[in-house]
Amino acid sequence: MAPLSLPSNVHISQHPCLRVKLSQLRSKHANARETKALIHEIALIVGCEALATGLQTTSSGTDESPLGYTYTKETITPSRIALVPILRSGLGMLEALQIVLPDSVSVHHLGLYREPVSLEPVEYYNNLPYHRPSSQPTESAAHDLAILLDPVIATGGTSVAAIQTLKEWGAKKVILISVLGSEAGVQRAAEEWVEGVEVWVGGIDKECDARGMIKPGLGDVGDRLFLTIGK
Repeated sequence: MAPLSLPSNVHISQHPCLRVKLSQLRSKHANARETKALIHEIALIVGCEALATGLQTTSSGTDESPLGYTYTKETITPSRIALVPILRSGLGMLEALQIVLPDSVSVHHLGLYREPVSLEPVEYYNNLPYHRPSSQPTESAAHDLAILLDPVIATGGTSVAAIQTLKEWGAKKVILISVLGSEAGVQRAAEEWVEGVEVWVGGIDKECDARGMIKPGLGDVGDRLFLTIGK
């Protein structure tokens, strides 16, 4: 395959283990249990790669080791982080990112589906805390970093809609983590908010078919995870 010409804020994993796992995930013979495990494992790898550059560390005082030696503790920055899985399929990536992050963070869900004719996104659920009470009136309910979880970036419409929502919410930066994207869909998502978005994907396929599904792709990840194929 010829080298892809994608924006500088797009990062494609080259991890050999991930590439094999992605090949296994493509198979129509992978059952729901295998699909769940593979998505979790791929999200774990891509999540580690994304957060290695998206986060920093800072000292946070001292503690004592089991042998009685004093050491300097570290914590991550920014400290105000939210995980935002896109329903349904983003739930399959959630636990992996919770494992990678050293501390518990807020989880806010966005529900989006593609209208089957226009392929445009429709929002049906949003629990971002727009009206969360705060002891500091000047403090925004938004977080410094929103980690958006969307396993498949096909046309890019769903990711773009989610990025727009997070930007309007007040997030200062968005890291979009995905298992697989189409070339055009990933480019569309990356260009929506160039200065505020970093896109990390496990792999890229060239194009989508007339139904807006990636070729060869992964199929409908939500249906594969939750056994709702043929609904």
